Amino acid sequence: MIKAEDRGACQILRLARPEKANALTAAMLRDLCHAITSAATAGAKALVLTGEGRVFSAGADLEEMATGLGTNPVWEEVTKALASFPGLTIAALNGTLAGGATGLALACDVRIAVPGAQFFYPVMRLGYLPQPSDPARLTALVGPGRARMILLAGQRIGADEALAWGLIDRIVPSDHLMDSAMALAADALAADQSHVARLVRMTRGETHDQQL
Repeated sequence: MIKAEDRGACQILRLARPEKANALTAAMLRDLCHAITSAATAGAKALVLTGEGRVFSAGADLEEMATGLGTNPVWEEVTKALASFPGLTIAALNGTLAGGATGLALACDVRIAVPGAQFFYPVMRLGYLPQPSDPARLTALVGPGRARMILLAGQRIGADEALAWGLIDRIVPSDHLMDSAMALAADALAADQSHVARLVRMTRGETHDQQL
């Protein structure tokens, strides 16, 4: 399930299936997409995405992968909703993330992680392709060679290496994760909504003409 919490103009969304390492089902992805779009419609200036328990997400639920979840368009719908959110999006990575869950983090503006977080996208090993927008976002962050290390060679990347590569922006102690996320959102929360929306679009690479 997805848990939503309002903190003023900041929406906190939690992947809440810790007994299954927050493995993502189609229903969870649909609920997450709805929560993101609802927060945008409500005028939220910031959104924090995190997980419950010690793992951010193990990726797709394997039972549902056997029935087509891997090619379900809901993955791209969720990451598009994150990437087009009219405010600052922060992935507060409380632990390891794998497969399609990595795409959720890649679609956010800022990524912070606990020291024990690991990044793993074993699509080749499992016989699947990554979600269509994930390789481009990953390559934009870490470069083509390192993107191949993750996607083609299936390498597991620890938090220190992820920080050095630019995959994440900061490592924070686990007991300070949410406080750190809220501190990063503070300027956006204090600003005019239109300024926040304009600046996030600029930092996402939109041209002046696209913003008009």
